[in-house]
Amino acid sequence: MKAIAFNFEIHQPMRLKRYRFFDIGNDHYYYDDFLNDDIVTRVAETSYIPAARTLLKMVEDSKGKFRFSLSVSGVAIEQFEQYVPEMIDLLKKLAATGKVEFLAMPYAFSLASLTDPIEFAEQVKVHCDRLQELFGVKPTVMHNTEMIYSDEIAPQIAAMGFKGVLTEGAKHVLGWKSPNYVYSAATAPKLKLLLRNPKLSSDISARFNDANWDAYPLTADKYIDWIASTPAEEQIINLDMSLSTFGELQPLSSGILQFLEALPRFARDKGIEFWTPSEAIKKLKSVGQLVVMHPISDADEARDTSAWLGNQLQNEAFNKLYSVAERVRLCDDRRLKQDWWYLQGADHFFYMSTKRLADGEAHSSFSPYETPFQAFTNYMNALSDFIVRVEDQYPMDIENEELNALLTTIRNQEREIETLNKELTSMRKNIEHYNEEHLLRKTPSKK
Repeated sequence: MKAIAFNFEIHQPMRLKRYRFFDIGNDHYYYDDFLNDDIVTRVAETSYIPAARTLLKMVEDSKGKFRFSLSVSGVAIEQFEQYVPEMIDLLKKLAATGKVEFLAMPYAFSLASLTDPIEFAEQVKVHCDRLQELFGVKPTVMHNTEMIYSDEIAPQIAAMGFKGVLTEGAKHVLGWKSPNYVYSAATAPKLKLLLRNPKLSSDISARFNDANWDAYPLTADKYIDWIASTPAEEQIINLDMSLSTFGELQPLSSGILQFLEALPRFARDKGIEFWTPSEAIKKLKSVGQLVVMHPISDADEARDTSAWLGNQLQNEAFNKLYSVAERVRLCDDRRLKQDWWYLQGADHFFYMSTKRLADGEAHSSFSPYETPFQAFTNYMNALSDFIVRVEDQYPMDIENEELNALLTTIRNQEREIETLNKELTSMRKNIEHYNEEHLLRKTPSKK
């Protein structure tokens, strides 16, 4: 039996306004609300909403045989709640079908997994809690920011309790191997790996409307034939793409939604099913461990992290940001912590990239800056103000060792307080129970 596992990613960054050097210390609000509202609303109307409606119809028309997964970032959810509540309603309807799986992500769509395990775990937990609160789902499979994964990250994901992770089927890692199998992590053998099929995913997301492509036009029957023609032992085809593919990257006039809607019918004729990632993990055994010594991602031809950390500008901004991580975790300032998450968004570093991207990598077209250096300057100005605010609470002249000792003391105190509260609750219950029994003894029985 061969199956397709579709995953659709939904993310919108919290874009910064033009923040100048002279704003540092005077203006603590960094975001372009007008631009964020405009882009999120437009993309929702032209892509997210019609695509989500089509997917819901496909699930209902197939009586649940068509199923898929979604990766929705926390910052995207926040913007939907503020600007496009209709999208939240659609996501709730999809969740209610019981045939749509929601995958865990870092809430802020951050690169924390590359440098800060504590921050990484905290963001994933908050994201899972939010999905549970809004949609009543509990993720069991992880989809890291831009599918970033490595042997170093695998144990962190396994320690959070996830059964599997969706990542890139990078050629330089796979070599002669196929991405169309379930693998296991070399450093966490119980963690299963589902690898995106880069060609078949990009055939839809990047080449569908390309008249110069030798396979143009792409039809549903042709696409399913390609999948059916893969070796019989290759049982799972993982397809991952942005939901904005449908209507934004590929215009609705191209017939992209009609193509999507026709896939289940032709798949049924070929005996091909649709599974969610967790179903694939349960049904298929690992064919072996996959060693990933250096981080991989789904970005450009290199499939590494150079799209975000490939030049000096990006690394300077990245290191400066995470240099205050411990101090931010100590504070209780909600506004400061919110800014901390928004500033971690991977998009800020992507805008600073000076790389020439491969054909079809349209993400860069969403940059609100004219040049990477302008993106760097604007970000560093906002980050400088943020760091000043952090230093006001925890001065930089406190050494890291002293700060860590203080953090340990606070955590120990919190655990001690929690233990005392539990003991107090238990004592109160014992006293209440004693009083009830004592009262019964004193109350004379009626004859």
